[in-house]
Amino acid sequence: MTATSERGLPSQRDISAEIEALHAGPPPARQPMLSFTPYRSSTLRHPTKELRHADPEGAELVAPVFGHCDVDPLEADLTIQHGGEPVGERIVVQGRVTDGDGRPVRRQLVEVWQANAGGRYIHRRDQHPSPVDPNFTGVGRCLTDDDGGYRFVTIKPGPYPWRNHVNAWRPAHIHFSLFGTQFTQRLVTQMYFPGDPLFALDPIYQSITDPLARERLVSAYDHDLSEHEWLLGYRWDIVLTGNRRTPLDVS
Repeated sequence: MTATSERGLPSQRDISAEIEALHAGPPPARQPMLSFTPYRSSTLRHPTKELRHADPEGAELVAPVFGHCDVDPLEADLTIQHGGEPVGERIVVQGRVTDGDGRPVRRQLVEVWQANAGGRYIHRRDQHPSPVDPNFTGVGRCLTDDDGGYRFVTIKPGPYPWRNHVNAWRPAHIHFSLFGTQFTQRLVTQMYFPGDPLFALDPIYQSITDPLARERLVSAYDHDLSEHEWLLGYRWDIVLTGNRRTPLDVS
């Protein structure tokens, strides 16, 4: 049983000790763990019953289909969707979407959402006392190209507090949603930034107990993607199937 603070929440020391204990053994086959006690909400959200078998051919009949007429290329630039310049560090995030054999997943919908530079979402339930940026909604989407490539221009999100435990802060991250070519490839996940000091303290990130799988969620700084006096570049590839599949989001 985890000790609690005066606020009824476990301390960061207690959470870190639980994470260390859960990482002591071999990582489970599924990444991330569905029920990861340091991440308090996961114990309430994960499935408790066996999955039902579905006809795969039947699912294929209602697979999502998107064309160029459905998504405007301007939606991939989150910095130009309003009347003024958003506050924060302008960045580009670029990469490829592939299957487990490295083949490009072409013309598939990629959606992103994120907090602003101050760690604030445009959502009525977000009461983090950081200012809302009127020039940044934090939502974008694009279609992958013939090589499976995607590209978003945005603002680097800030970390923000959450109520999992005392003094709990989420590392900076961008949420990604991909449909793939069939519902069995549906992926919702998070991309992180390299060298974040909050990695070791974040139960959501640490719920992926395989260190190699965790690394697949962290983007790499790419100086060749950076643009002179304009923005910094990060590269992050996404794999929808196979043993090196990008881990799902447990949140």
